Amino acid sequence: MPFTWLDYTVIAGYVLLMVIVGYIAQKRGQETLEDYFTSGKNLPWWLIGISMVATTFAADTPLAVTGIVASEGIAGNWIWWNFMFSGLITVFLYAKLWKRADVITDVEFISIRYSGKPARILRGFRSLYLAFPINCIILGWVTVGMAKILTVITGAEQWMIILILYLLIGLYISMSGLWGVIITDFVQFIIAMGGSILLAWYAVDHVGGLDQLQAGLNELFGEGHSVLSINPLTSPEIALATGLVWVGMMWWASWYPGSEPGGGGYIAQRMFSAKDEKNAVGGTLLFNVAHFALRPWPWILVALVAMIVYPNLDDPETGYPLLMLELLPAGLLGLLAVAFLAAFVSTVSTHLNWGASYVVNDFYKPFIKQEYKFETKEEAQNHYVKVSRWTTLLIMAVAILVSYLFDTVRGGWEAILSIGAGTGLVYMLRWFWWRINAWSEIAAMTAAAVGFTLTKILGYDDFAEQMIFTTIFATIVWIAATLFTQPTDEKTLQSFFDRVKPGGPGWKRFLAAGEETYSLLPGILFAAISAASIIILLFGMGEIFFGSMMLGLGCFAAGTGGLWFVVRKI
Repeated sequence: MPFTWLDYTVIAGYVLLMVIVGYIAQKRGQETLEDYFTSGKNLPWWLIGISMVATTFAADTPLAVTGIVASEGIAGNWIWWNFMFSGLITVFLYAKLWKRADVITDVEFISIRYSGKPARILRGFRSLYLAFPINCIILGWVTVGMAKILTVITGAEQWMIILILYLLIGLYISMSGLWGVIITDFVQFIIAMGGSILLAWYAVDHVGGLDQLQAGLNELFGEGHSVLSINPLTSPEIALATGLVWVGMMWWASWYPGSEPGGGGYIAQRMFSAKDEKNAVGGTLLFNVAHFALRPWPWILVALVAMIVYPNLDDPETGYPLLMLELLPAGLLGLLAVAFLAAFVSTVSTHLNWGASYVVNDFYKPFIKQEYKFETKEEAQNHYVKVSRWTTLLIMAVAILVSYLFDTVRGGWEAILSIGAGTGLVYMLRWFWWRINAWSEIAAMTAAAVGFTLTKILGYDDFAEQMIFTTIFATIVWIAATLFTQPTDEKTLQSFFDRVKPGGPGWKRFLAAGEETYSLLPGILFAAISAASIIILLFGMGEIFFGSMMLGLGCFAAGTGGLWFVVRKI
């Protein structure tokens, strides 16, 4: 069904909302870097939690899930579900530590944790590395997802529309800062999630209901197929080595935006913006529950329907927007287009703001134009905010160019995972073991890139093989670098310990007389209970849709009960 005037009216209403929020944010004032990049560090848990969820719901995500389900069944989603383990460990071990660090970016953390020239080199390099190549690769695959949707539902020249959208988003976020991002995230999540549920309803109804959907899958794949299974270790479409890498290695070994081991990136940025430690923990827990337990099933249902309705697509990822175009009536088509537009805007605006925070706070400010070069602090802050706005537009331009390099969403996912393999353990242990130093991180990042390159030279084309080789290679290199280089100086380590108060045995030498550190075991236990609860919820929803209603409801109750127990302990 082509767009009607009603659809265009809905889209215009959303664009008007963006303009209004951007105007209010500008009037609200963005006087300092802390205002611009962390919204004054005074936000409640529910707002930062929803913002995290909205940011990770990009236009590319439902398309990627559709392609995954088409090739590997529901269990293929463990390529991203596995990050619930690192995400929940972040909730219970790292969120309060990030808040105590009291920095503007996770890269600034380097300056309070390490010392000397290696720390300066690491901070400068990592700020530009994350802001441009990594950030723009992420924006590249997000843009590919949105371009596919626009091509299907409008028939227009998608890159011209993408250019217009980027210009609108770039101007909006350069003026509004993080506050504007978070406020629109809240609205965008409601629109995007509501639109996804609506499409799932129409899609399942189109094939005659859930029973007919299951019957159609049986006819397509034969009795006893594993498409509906959530177990990656028993699916014939997934190699056992791949399943083991997903569940047993990837979540702690590899850096991935939004699921960094130990927290980091824009997730850390949201934790910095919380009003206190409790809100940082609560918001991060809300994000993980919503991201992994509540949001996937509407996408999965649409993906399953697309497999039946369009069994021979050259690009299975396009099945999602094709169903939008075929099934939704006037008005609702515009609403779902707005849902995808909202998801796209949410992700792009966060990445532009996040990338600019690295360039300005961690490269320009410490290396190019330090505060002492200004007559007053107010003059310095006004200058930095102005530079932040121009930097946002620069990253936008680079991201548009990088977008042309990607054909599929999943290809971008796997590229980032492979490049970051083996670095995750450093980011987790640096909080709890004093001996980790700046050379540890430099060695891990360098070795991961070298290891990934070696997999190409040695002919390791399989993703699991690449992950295993790169992780082992990078881990050996960074541990050796740690042990054979000088540790961070004692004064910096003591200052860090006094500021952050990390637990566990790794900082005992810095304890004052009679002082005791806290145990990490309760946090690990709560993370394990939460992970088990989310997996039970995922399984229970599958049973409600395709198996035993009673078993599904029982699992739903058990999963909810486990999460409620954990929430009461926060």
